[in-house]
Amino acid sequence: MGKTIVCDGNEAAAWGVALSRPDMVAVYPITPQSSLAEYISQFVADGIIQADLMDVEGEHSVLSVLQGACLAGARTFTASCGQGLAFMFEPYYRTAPLRLPLVMSIVTRDGITPQSVWGGQQDAMTVREAGWIQMYTENCQEILDTVIMAYKIAENRDVMLPVNVCHDGNYLSYGVERVELPDQEEVDSFLGEKNTNWHVALDPERPMGVDPLTGGSGGVGPGLFLRYRKGHCKGMQNALRVITEVHQEWAQRFGRVYAPLIEAYRLENADYAIVTIGSMSGAGKDAVDDARERGEKVGLIKIKTFRPFPLRAFCGALSQVKAVGVVDRSVSFGWNSGPVYQEILSALHHVETKTRVVSFIGGLAGADIRVDHFTRVIETTARALKGEMPQGPIWLNEED
Repeated sequence: MGKTIVCDGNEAAAWGVALSRPDMVAVYPITPQSSLAEYISQFVADGIIQADLMDVEGEHSVLSVLQGACLAGARTFTASCGQGLAFMFEPYYRTAPLRLPLVMSIVTRDGITPQSVWGGQQDAMTVREAGWIQMYTENCQEILDTVIMAYKIAENRDVMLPVNVCHDGNYLSYGVERVELPDQEEVDSFLGEKNTNWHVALDPERPMGVDPLTGGSGGVGPGLFLRYRKGHCKGMQNALRVITEVHQEWAQRFGRVYAPLIEAYRLENADYAIVTIGSMSGAGKDAVDDARERGEKVGLIKIKTFRPFPLRAFCGALSQVKAVGVVDRSVSFGWNSGPVYQEILSALHHVETKTRVVSFIGGLAGADIRVDHFTRVIETTARALKGEMPQGPIWLNEED
């Protein structure tokens, strides 16, 4: 049997790493991820994590050394956010096309300018097209469980892609909750034998070139490059099935059930819905419960897996409603809206419906998105259902 502890989200992530038995970890501290790096370091020092801890000079080197370890067949972990993620971007962008099953926590935070070290999701949303799988968590227990599941997803032969487990800075990184630690033997049985880089692990007895030059006059032709991209996209689509299967197995083994792609909350007979992502979802559900008691036919769709985008799951949920209020914790500068809002508009092209969609932006720079904010979201979306569409996004927290 496992045990129950009280910890914050960063410690929960560290326990998820420990239970997954990595071979090498490298983490450079940056707010609000810093304590996760400290927990990892302490766990290695105490022998809880039996892994090589790489002491490097910055985030670029963090991911670079882990790429080498992953290519040699090691199970690896790192974490970052904000400017650390920006500094890491060159090897970050290279990791997924190399098909390296690395797991990385993004402890999400807002942009650095104007000066901010507080929560938001701008960093994770900015790298959403770098080819990594992205899953967002709602609470500390889900952080721990998802980190473990991430290894089984990443290392699946039909996937072989890196996974970001995203949890909101401040609200989850420092928020303290009751968390159940699964038994190590049960986690070992769940993950099975390490299946890392079976297709590319470096071996002195079997030398090979990694990341060959493709395209142009000096390479073997753009056809090979296309095969890489096509295979990468196929792996992402395979991940939708694998993520679902892994979550189902987790529920059977450990009794904790999470919606693998999206969670449909109180959508039965709903005329309209709100869309949430991350830790804001709890307040959103409370607001939906209150509205239901008032007789409002409203539900909630929570995003768990954002990359690959769960198109079929969303289409099924969106086909039931006539208006949607999408709440983002980041901005899409090019569209004067939130990025999740843009994703929903794209998904609606696959649904034969005239659903009205309203963009809401809140929770920037660590601002709280409370139940009263979601009540405003619900009321505005209800008016949109009747044809009263707002011009442009609704900015929450302006009067806070």
